[in-house]
Amino acid sequence: MSAGLAETVRLLAEGTVSARQLTEEALRRIAASQPELNAFRVVRGEAALAEADAADRRLAAGERLPLLGVPLAVKDDMDVAGEPTAFGCAGDFPRKPADSEAVRRLRAAGAVIVGKTTSPELGQWPVTEGPAFGNTRNPWNTAYTPGGSSGGSAAAVAAGLVPAALGSDGAGSVRIPAAWTHLVGIKPQRGRISTWPDPESFRGLTVNGVLARTVADAALLLDAASGPHPEDLHRPAPISASAAAASAPPRRLRIALSFGMAFTATPKSLDPIVRSAVERLAGRLEALGHEVVPEDPRYGQIGLTFVPRATSGVREWAARVPDPELLDPRTRETMRTGRLLGGLALRAARRAEPLLQRRIGEIFGRFDVVLTPTTATPPLPIGALSGLGALATDRAMIAACPYAWTWNVLGWPAVNVPAGFTPSGLPLGAQLLGPSDSEPLLISLAAQLEADQNWGERRPPAGS
Repeated sequence: MSAGLAETVRLLAEGTVSARQLTEEALRRIAASQPELNAFRVVRGEAALAEADAADRRLAAGERLPLLGVPLAVKDDMDVAGEPTAFGCAGDFPRKPADSEAVRRLRAAGAVIVGKTTSPELGQWPVTEGPAFGNTRNPWNTAYTPGGSSGGSAAAVAAGLVPAALGSDGAGSVRIPAAWTHLVGIKPQRGRISTWPDPESFRGLTVNGVLARTVADAALLLDAASGPHPEDLHRPAPISASAAAASAPPRRLRIALSFGMAFTATPKSLDPIVRSAVERLAGRLEALGHEVVPEDPRYGQIGLTFVPRATSGVREWAARVPDPELLDPRTRETMRTGRLLGGLALRAARRAEPLLQRRIGEIFGRFDVVLTPTTATPPLPIGALSGLGALATDRAMIAACPYAWTWNVLGWPAVNVPAGFTPSGLPLGAQLLGPSDSEPLLISLAAQLEADQNWGERRPPAGS
C-alpha cells in the first residue's frame, strides 16, 4: 500500500479503487510480513472485509466521509468491539463489547479497522518485544527494533501495510517509534484524542496519538480521531489539525534548540550522530527564515513527579490482567513501586503539574517552539533490553530515550519529524515541542520542513 492516507481517500472517492481491494491488499501484505516484521497482535480478516464491503456500498451511494473505506490499524491498548485488549500482555483476555472512543470516531469517519498492532507489556519500554507475541522488527533493518511502545503501529505504517495508524504515548511511545522508522508522529494535547473507557490514562501521562508518513496524513488522522467522550477528565478546546497542515507556512518563528536532558540520576549522553542530525535540521529551519537559538527548558526535578504517576498507571492497568503470574518480573517490580508511591507521592506529583507548567512554560514567553532530539541514540538492536533486571532496564531505556517523557508530564503537544539517517541507514528523529494547544503551529512548521526535506520520498529497502 504505497499511497498515503489522503491519497487513498481521494482514490476511493474517485472510484479508482474499492475499499475491498485496499483491504484485501492490506491483509495480504500483513500476512506476508508477519513472520518477519510481526507488527500485528490481532488481524481482523473477515471482519475487516465485511467493513470494507459496507464502505463500498456507502461510496457507491454517494456518501463521503473523511476516511470512508480506508484500512487503518490501532494499537493493542485500544478497545475494538469483538477483540481482546491485551496491551502486550500474555493471557486469555476477554473480547471487548464496544469500541473505545478513539476507535468509535475512526469508524464514524468511515475507516476499516484491519487489526491491532503490537506493544510491549503495558507500553513500558522503547522496544516492542515480549513473550506474549515475540519481537516486532524495524522495516528499515530487521536486526533493530522499531521502537516502542507503539512499535507495531510504526512498523505497519513504515512498511506500507496501512497508510496510517493510531498509537499511544506515555513517555514518548508515539514519537520514539516514529523517530526510529522515519515517520511523522504526533503526541497531541492531553485529551485531544479520548482515552475512554479510561477517563484518563496512566494518571494523565498517556495520550493517544497518530503515526503516518507525511504531516498532512498525520493531521488528517488526528482530526478524525479527535474529540472527547462526555466522561473524559481532559477536554481541550477543538482544533483543526489538517487545515493547519495544508495552510501557508508559519510566520518567522523563534525556535529554541535544546540538547539538555532533564535530571534522572542515571547516566546518559547524546550520540554524536543524533546531535549532528538535529543540528542539520536546525540549519534547515534557519534557511527557511526562522531564528534558532540554543536554549534549554528549565526542567528542574520533573522526574520526581513522573515516577509516581507512571508506576501507579502500570499497577492499575495490571489489575485487569487475567493471569498476573504471566507478567514480566520487571512489571511486577514496577507494580510494587506503584503501590509504595500511590498515596502521598502520587498526590504531590499531580499537584506539582501546574507549577511545572509555569516553570517550563516560561520558555514560551521567549520562544515559539523548542527543537530537541527525539531520542539520544539510533534504534536499538533487537534484544537490547532482554534479560535485564528492572533497574538495568530503566537505566538502559533512559539512556536511549531521555528527551520525550517530560512533555507527557506537562500534557502538551509534540511532533516527531524525520531528521535523517545513520551511515548504516537507520532512521533518526527530532521533536518539535510546544505549549498547550499548539498542535496547529507545530504541524504547520513540520509541514514546512517536510516540503523542504521530502521525507516521504524515501522508503525502507525491500527485504530488509
